Amino acid sequence: MKIIAVFTSVGNYEEARLISSAMVDKKLAACSQISEIESFYHWNGSVQNEKEYRIMFKADAKNYNAIENLIKKMHSYDLPAIHGVLIDEISQLYQTWVIENSKHEL
Repeated sequence: MKIIAVFTSVGNYEEARLISSAMVDKKLAACSQISEIESFYHWNGSVQNEKEYRIMFKADAKNYNAIENLIKKMHSYDLPAIHGVLIDEISQLYQTWVIENSKHEL
């Protein structure tokens, strides 16, 4: 069993809450955490600086494609950042909890 942390960022808190709620409700992710961040990035030929909200989902790695698809479906950005990181080391009890709570029927 492999656990993954999937990250994206959105422009407002309400969108972060909607995506987080849908992901956990559908059992694609066991949990979701929202953090306020400040981002600098190139877009449309200039450097942008915006307040954003980062969402981190923890899930069974087999759910990555479904997680990515739901983010794309719900996200307001033209090009949302979506990336997953395999978690190499994890408490056995926590790993079991994540797996049990991200049992989405694929």
